[in-house]
Amino acid sequence: MSQPKSTGRPARQNVEFPSAGGTAHGYLARPAGGSGPGVLLIQEWWGLDDHIADVADRLAAEGFVVLAPDLYGGNVAHDADEALRLMRELPVPRGVELLSGAVDHLLSLPEVTSDTIGAVGFCMGGGFVLYLAAVEPRVSAAVPFYGVIRGELPDFSRLAATVQGHYGKHDQSIPPEQLEALSEALEKATGRAPELHLYDAGHAFLNDQRPSHHPESARLAWQRTVRFLHDQLG
Repeated sequence: MSQPKSTGRPARQNVEFPSAGGTAHGYLARPAGGSGPGVLLIQEWWGLDDHIADVADRLAAEGFVVLAPDLYGGNVAHDADEALRLMRELPVPRGVELLSGAVDHLLSLPEVTSDTIGAVGFCMGGGFVLYLAAVEPRVSAAVPFYGVIRGELPDFSRLAATVQGHYGKHDQSIPPEQLEALSEALEKATGRAPELHLYDAGHAFLNDQRPSHHPESARLAWQRTVRFLHDQLG
């Protein structure tokens, strides 16, 4: 893959790569300088839509090489019922397998300067950040945004990543007791307390294409995320 020229804007392209015994697709965004630490961006339950592509571009503008894998094979949900169906059709082990292939591809890129990667995800993708980091030592920075865990918490005994999470106080899908259980499980397994931030917002507060968008919370969470990724990855 040729190095992009520096134009002052992120370089973007659709890519395909081997994963989980087949060919996966995704969206790759590189910084204007052409190289930087690697970040895996994991979609909401809607799919790899314009919002996720925009977040990838924004992370690339901050100096990261960003890969957003398509976990739905080209499908994008147009309503909540369809999103729920697509999510349920993606078992957690299969999603983790696909994401591990994406980690392989991201770290194989010559423009990625880090030996490990960060993983950032939203909603369903926030849950997958934690599922992936629990089994993938090459994830050193895990950033779940309002991550939805399906069923029991994963076994974090092999977790190598430092965790910074972002959650809304008024998120009906993630009750406070679930966050308390997550924090306790992470600290018990790793000896390190996660950095979990709560905002005066509901679910999906970073998504500026949804009515739930909360600009003030989104700005603060974004600033914290970018700083955290640079601190952990260089």
